[in-house]
Amino acid sequence: MGISYKLDNFEGPLDLLLHLIDKNKVNIYDIPIATITEQYLDYVNHMETEDLNIVSEFLVMAATLIDIKARMLLPREINEEGEEEDPRAELVARLLEYKYYKYMSQELKDRELGADRLLYKEPSIPAEVAKYEPPVDLDRLLDGLTLAKLQEIFRAVMKRGTDRVDPIRSRFGNIRKESVSLEDKIKTVMDYAREHRKFSFRGLLEQQPDRTLVVVTFLALLELMKIGKIRLTQEHLFDDMLIETLEPEGEDEELDLTGLEEDSDGLKGEEIDG
Repeated sequence: MGISYKLDNFEGPLDLLLHLIDKNKVNIYDIPIATITEQYLDYVNHMETEDLNIVSEFLVMAATLIDIKARMLLPREINEEGEEEDPRAELVARLLEYKYYKYMSQELKDRELGADRLLYKEPSIPAEVAKYEPPVDLDRLLDGLTLAKLQEIFRAVMKRGTDRVDPIRSRFGNIRKESVSLEDKIKTVMDYAREHRKFSFRGLLEQQPDRTLVVVTFLALLELMKIGKIRLTQEHLFDDMLIETLEPEGEDEELDLTGLEEDSDGLKGEEIDG
């Protein structure tokens, strides 16, 4: 008498075979191929799906079962090791592999469902607490420190400083800036005034590359104002001053610098060291 059973939808032919093996309570390593094939074909005959891809998968498995059933009726083949080959061996291996992955997918699904019940909360530690650092225990930090160890550390630090010194560059001397002549600067400023005629006091000083040249340029402007070569005008307090040459355009007279007063600034004909 056959065993009655009810079949539902299955994910594939291997899933159906595992269901039939469980229903018949048979050993997967010793499948009663005739009984399982008969039940499998009965399910395929009653399939209601119209999807040819699904139907073809079940039909291929049906053909495989019929082939195995036919080979079971024939004498067993002997392999190279002298053992009889079981026609069901390949099917059993596929069923075991499918069963393994099926159980693994179920385990992952259970973990996903369990993860839905987990809540995560961002840390809400106050900033002053997060920045807190425990005080340093000096007794523990200096534990075992002796004068000999201090001297050894000092020597190591000094040695590292010595090792950083380049033996070649350490013999180089200091580079000193070239001295600036006030007379030369007066001539340079006057040439600039003759070229631009009217220009900004601040703009002229901003063109100087260092502080020394700014000072010398300022002194040169004072001397040129004193000998009547330029004039400075300012409309409002703290505004930028405008410098304008008083020489007629096209007349480049030789500057007479013999009137520079040495007692006021001590810079006549001398050089300012930068």
